[in-house]
Amino acid sequence: MDRKQCCAKLSVQPSRGLVDEKFIVLVQKVPPGLQMTVHALYKCEDGHNWEAFGHYTANATGTVNVAEDPSLGGTYSGVEQMGLLWSLRAVPGSKPGLRMRKMNVQTPMEVTISAYEGHQTEGFMDKVPLASVLVERWYMAPGVCRIPITEGGLTATLFLPPGCLVFDLEGDSVCSNIKFVRTWTIPWRLGFVGRGKLVEYRAALLASHGFASLALDYLTSKITLETGKMVGNEYFETAYRVLQQHPQVLGSRIAMLGLSFGTSVTLKMAAYSQVIKLRCAVCISGSHVQPVDGSVGQVLSFFNENSDKTRFSEENEVIWRELLLPIPTDPTLKVDVGRLQCPLLLVVGEDDQNWPARESAVDIKEMMEQAGNSHLLTVLSYPNAGHLIEPPFVPHARASKFDGDHRHIFMCLWGGETVAHSRAQEDAWKKILVFLRENLYGGGAASLSNL
Repeated sequence: MDRKQCCAKLSVQPSRGLVDEKFIVLVQKVPPGLQMTVHALYKCEDGHNWEAFGHYTANATGTVNVAEDPSLGGTYSGVEQMGLLWSLRAVPGSKPGLRMRKMNVQTPMEVTISAYEGHQTEGFMDKVPLASVLVERWYMAPGVCRIPITEGGLTATLFLPPGCLVFDLEGDSVCSNIKFVRTWTIPWRLGFVGRGKLVEYRAALLASHGFASLALDYLTSKITLETGKMVGNEYFETAYRVLQQHPQVLGSRIAMLGLSFGTSVTLKMAAYSQVIKLRCAVCISGSHVQPVDGSVGQVLSFFNENSDKTRFSEENEVIWRELLLPIPTDPTLKVDVGRLQCPLLLVVGEDDQNWPARESAVDIKEMMEQAGNSHLLTVLSYPNAGHLIEPPFVPHARASKFDGDHRHIFMCLWGGETVAHSRAQEDAWKKILVFLRENLYGGGAASLSNL
């Protein structure tokens, strides 16, 4: 094709939006029947490049609409409106075991969307595109306030939704008189990519959807780094009190969200704490199995005692899901979920290779049925989804490097099949937001029919 005769027009709408917001990629003014590759390129904060691409054929009007037209090949196939994001993968030649996560939520993901002539599969950096557009994807919506929290020895960040005017007065924050219901995110933080940095992206995105949200570091907190001691239950109760007393938070409407090991903390606090009174709880990819009288450090030691159950895949990837199997019958080794008095949402990937989330969900349901509080339980279980169930369109990591103690780096198998896992992330996120709105803004528990 003579490039002089082709003035391709590429548009992405919206070109600036939240990471969980869909966009429409449209290529116009190309010759009908032209074979094309639509390509996405993203450079992570760690300097690694990620790419995704689909192969298309222009229709009779010289147009390709990624939201409506099927990809004939590439990193995804079929009609996949957001395939250019969820199928992102490290470019050929990159280090193995990379995982994409946004650490600085105050800057956007900048993704370059380009159209190339022909069905290309490699060497995009050396090719001249027909057209390109830069797209911004944000975890923080305009107006979301980010406030570091160190009160009570906490290592945390509070995100307030738009509408709160924050002024930094030598560490003090003064806000307009608007109260928000809030969520409290408890991630599994030990050694993941950030090496001690607080992971904020989920809390920032929740705030962008109207929930004041606190991201809390409890495994690599400042107190732990200074003393060498793991935090106790009082650390989480301090975080709860800080939230409860915050002038912009409705203290009677607090939820807790835990991911992976964070579910252990969430379930224990919800069931046993005399201080923490939750409106609802969300647990993603975790288990209730733990010594119920143990501290965070003792729970981790309990897991380590079962390290002989560790398995390895054919690619020598670590599989830890059997450390907690079989689910114990000893009541001292699992949270008594029959004590729960607030709605609980469990999100389960049925191919989770890191935690026995599926088996744990079955046992939790049985325990709650026996206790008579199963009406509080909602389970979202996804076939062929793995452990790392992230917000929508975050690329699936079936396996990645895991830095357990800053000395021993493992290749950890998380599980999941890319398409099914990506579908699960999108569906689960929508239903998590519905669940939180029903229980934090509404008058009662969200039912299965609502989800």
